[in-house]
Amino acid sequence: MQVSGNTTNILRKFSAGALRNSHGILVSIVVAVTAQFLSEHYGAPAMLMALLLGIAFNFLAEEGSCKPGVEFASRTVLRFGVVLMGARISVHMMVELGVELISLVMAGVILTIFFGLLGARLLKRGWRFGLLTGASVAICGASAAMAISAVLPKNEHSERNLIFTVLAVTVLSTVAMIAYPILSGLFDFTPELAGVFLGGTIHDVAQVVGAGFSVSDQAGDVATLVKLIRVAMLAPVVLVISVLVRRHAAAQDNDAPRPPILPMFVIGFLILAAMNSGGLIPAYFVTAMSDLSSWALLVSIAAVGMKTSLKRIFDVGGQAVVLIVAETIFIAAIVLMGVMLI
Repeated sequence: MQVSGNTTNILRKFSAGALRNSHGILVSIVVAVTAQFLSEHYGAPAMLMALLLGIAFNFLAEEGSCKPGVEFASRTVLRFGVVLMGARISVHMMVELGVELISLVMAGVILTIFFGLLGARLLKRGWRFGLLTGASVAICGASAAMAISAVLPKNEHSERNLIFTVLAVTVLSTVAMIAYPILSGLFDFTPELAGVFLGGTIHDVAQVVGAGFSVSDQAGDVATLVKLIRVAMLAPVVLVISVLVRRHAAAQDNDAPRPPILPMFVIGFLILAAMNSGGLIPAYFVTAMSDLSSWALLVSIAAVGMKTSLKRIFDVGGQAVVLIVAETIFIAAIVLMGVMLI
């Protein structure tokens, strides 16, 4: 009887929690579906549409029944989406590209992150902002921004900086999707080198695919492969950031709870990547997980948009715009020089 009573209490708590979060989650899903519809019919980036539509419904996250669900979608659903991204990654991708191109891609990622930290210091922005923007530009745009924001220590500007970063990298990625194929044509790159340039520089996966296949099928395949290698660097970068944040917390206050060395969502990402590398995940499951990951990230960015007012975004200042544009130009220059040398 006691076991039955405990089970009943657990089910009641679960039902109450699900009901408490359901309104905000459903609203986030509706915004994400609307954003996807607009993207498919009008060609606008789905992430950008979800973000802007979410901002329009900011009042729902201020108070009322939607607030807990919006919080849940912006954090837990985000982590779930990042975990499923691991199913896209495999060691075979790196073997296909070769040492020179892999080294170029990794150098571009690492140098851009350091450039972001240096630029933030010169422009008198916080190190959190430099790390957030630099890693977002270097790795995979909005997805990286949300994953890295999840492990950075929070302050009063955290959500504002995240929204600005997602908005900026999405817009810049769309501009690059149009401009970079033209640039690769001017330099008379082969389809393979054009794919390396596009995959190594454009921020978001969707825009990389669009730019690559606008050049040729071969360029599209190579661009997607290079981009996924950049995505694979998300886990080690988050690990390094987590370790540094943990040490910083320990130095500030020995009694304060320390964040985990490796967040659970990164462990999940690595497990799925290892399983995919070993051929343990069937191809149709990889496709399903990839699609589900995209939807989870879209729902979470809609929720993040709802949590942020438009006024707070404008408060970020012109220096932030200068920094993220400079980071975009920097990674493009690094990869362009590398491709021309190769």
